[in-house]
Amino acid sequence: MGAGVRGFALRTASRPWSAVSVLWRFSRPHTLIGTGASIIGIYVLATSELPAMALGDGLGDLGLTLVAGALVNIYIVGLNQLEDVDIDRINKPGLPIAAGDLSIRHGRLIVAASGATAIALAITQGWVELVAIVAAMAIGTAYSSPPLRLKRFPALAAASISIVRAVVVNMGVYLHFAASLGGRAELSPLPAPIVALTLFVLPFSLAIAVLKDVPDAKGDRRFGIATFTVRLGPRRALGMGLAALSVGYLGMAVLGPLTVPEAQPWVLVTGHLAALAALWGWALAGDLDDQQGLTRFYMRVWLLFFLEYALMPAAVLAG
Repeated sequence: MGAGVRGFALRTASRPWSAVSVLWRFSRPHTLIGTGASIIGIYVLATSELPAMALGDGLGDLGLTLVAGALVNIYIVGLNQLEDVDIDRINKPGLPIAAGDLSIRHGRLIVAASGATAIALAITQGWVELVAIVAAMAIGTAYSSPPLRLKRFPALAAASISIVRAVVVNMGVYLHFAASLGGRAELSPLPAPIVALTLFVLPFSLAIAVLKDVPDAKGDRRFGIATFTVRLGPRRALGMGLAALSVGYLGMAVLGPLTVPEAQPWVLVTGHLAALAALWGWALAGDLDDQQGLTRFYMRVWLLFFLEYALMPAAVLAG
């Protein structure tokens, strides 16, 4: 293992920015940024809910949680790339392993080191974070790897992504901050903003799980991955994703002000309706026959995911 790492270091020493670029692409930046945005947004909500807590009181804990979350993210997306090399050569040829910029051996080293370091960090951060990290890694492993390889089954694949993004991240990270900063980690009652955010991210994560496969039908079909797009066609799969997102946005715009009394209602209503309008504007301007266009649309949906973790904290702080 040491020789392999040294070899990689020697080959990239003369082109450090190239090595950074490869590692950045391997981390799937949109998912990495989404994880960071989730943790920061939940931290802001946690400090607003915990008595006698100021925003700057737990920045050290926030930093360690961000590092642990990033490592878990790299473990999950890296493992998926290791298992999907042949599929990615068709669907995502720019990814570093599929493109030949990163060897499978070095990819395995990165994934193993990321997972081990995340668990080691979690052990020092308390049992709540440890449970959340182990749960996320276990679901990510089951999603990508044999014998389960849940990504072969569209409903289970979507459920896996939704559980990690909505439940493990939102509830797990909040409970970690509640325990480490506030000395308590009760499951009930969770603060209304966390409950609302979790309920919103459930259909949002479902939409992400469905929409990510719309541009990838060619490779998935060739290798027998029966996604919703492969089974139903891109138009219906896109409709499923848009329906899930629309339900989430309308639900938050209508029910958010009623169920999150500490939030500023106009921020919730106008923010979510504006995001919904942007979503549909992008969708109506798209072309189902344009794979690159579908990929751009999917990445724009991630922009709305990032926005949500700024919108809910902003509504609570303004309330």
